[in-house]
Amino acid sequence: MLSSTFRAAALLFCAAHAAAFLPAGPSLGLRARPLQSAVSSNSMRSVGALSLKAQAQTTVEPATIREIWTKDSVSKVDSTGLKSGDKVGILFLNLGGPESLDEVEDFLFNLFNDEDIIRLPNVFKPLQGFIARNVAKRRAPGSREAYESIGGGSPIMQLTQDQGDKLAEELKKQGVDAKVYIGMRYWYPFTEQAVDNMLADGINRLVVLPLYPQYSISTTGSSIRLLNKIFNQSPELFDPRRIDHTVIPDWYDHPGYLKTQAKLITQQLGDYHSNPEDVKVMFSAHGVPESYVEAGDPYKDQVEKCAELIMKEVNKDHPGKFDYTLCFQSRVGPVKWLEPYTDDVLVQLGESGLKNLVVVPLSFVSEHVETLEEIDQEYREVAEEAGIDNFMRVPALNSDPLFIETLVDLTMQALKKPALRVKETLDLYQKTDDLPGYPWEFGVTRAAEQVNGRLAMVGIAGLAIAQVWKTGHCPDIDGPAVAGKEPFCAVLSRDGWDWLLGAIHM
Repeated sequence: MLSSTFRAAALLFCAAHAAAFLPAGPSLGLRARPLQSAVSSNSMRSVGALSLKAQAQTTVEPATIREIWTKDSVSKVDSTGLKSGDKVGILFLNLGGPESLDEVEDFLFNLFNDEDIIRLPNVFKPLQGFIARNVAKRRAPGSREAYESIGGGSPIMQLTQDQGDKLAEELKKQGVDAKVYIGMRYWYPFTEQAVDNMLADGINRLVVLPLYPQYSISTTGSSIRLLNKIFNQSPELFDPRRIDHTVIPDWYDHPGYLKTQAKLITQQLGDYHSNPEDVKVMFSAHGVPESYVEAGDPYKDQVEKCAELIMKEVNKDHPGKFDYTLCFQSRVGPVKWLEPYTDDVLVQLGESGLKNLVVVPLSFVSEHVETLEEIDQEYREVAEEAGIDNFMRVPALNSDPLFIETLVDLTMQALKKPALRVKETLDLYQKTDDLPGYPWEFGVTRAAEQVNGRLAMVGIAGLAIAQVWKTGHCPDIDGPAVAGKEPFCAVLSRDGWDWLLGAIHM
């Protein structure tokens, strides 16, 4: 009789390959936060929600397209780019973060379950959820310590809400009555919930404003891909003649953003205006795997240009020129990420004899664990051990008045300019050639070949199961192997799973 371990592994393997015949991508189940404050992993994954179409029908009285899009309404556009009767919504897109220690593991699961964050080979994609859960469990203890050190949770939701409130206040002063919605990618309030709320409020002009200055497929791109999926689920609800939406894909070179960053940096450099050679500015941007950039992600180029433009603004009114360097933080996993790494640069700067350093969190617009714990605690310790005595950190933008003015200008310009749709944004910035969910067809077509490949995988898996059933174990081999086992048979062995989880351990 097979052992319970073997039966569990075999069942998991078969279930994973059965799941391979479902369309790729995460489901759109989670929306509103459950009433209880702490959500267990099992209950979280079982939370359901009405479809967008059904929910809209129960909570919204949709006007017909003819009622919304008339000749009279088109002709009455004011100086703000709005028509009479427009209801303006601004959708903030951001990462999200756990607000309590009990939420850390589930937040990590959502993060690693995103195919734009962990990109597995096609053969392992059906196991994305299983792998994400195991990675989340392994990383959760260390992440809880990090969040505990900054007060027990991420402040990103409260800071984002404050940014939204202040943006709405300033827009109202300019004659635009708008409501700001917050759509977090990996924690509450999820993007799906924000969209539901917009439908319920009858929004018909929408500005999608990612709170990432630079575009990356792992940040803005991931949120836009999700939004595109939501829109495609119910195209009649999101017809541009009913909800006229536009996307601001990046704003790393906006003059207001550059001036805000330069102002905050200059405040930290106050004691060094007469001797700029005694200090260095270090921009620390969130890293991404090099493979993303090789696939066309514009993030690296935008970050480099952004740092250059900020320092040009910093040095504009100074007789001496402050020097700067750029590095990347927050790498995880065994793959190569953008270099140089922040911790390595700190050691090099210390070895060069530098004593004074101003650190700028470049790709973050609000404080969260990467600034409050990773930079303020971990990197400060590295710097001090390297001999850097004066470690100064520029605060995140948060609700700085100049930054709020920037958000106002971005919104006003977006309302006036020709619209850039969600789908157009993906086509323009990502140019991906991924297959959608495939139909049931056979022959020499890309969709059919993917189906045929899955069928072949099931057949090979069946042979591996039969081999174990007959011999009672996975034979050791000298040729190509995983943990010393035949590759497909290894998935049924504990050694094989230990090898796989060790390889992706982060």
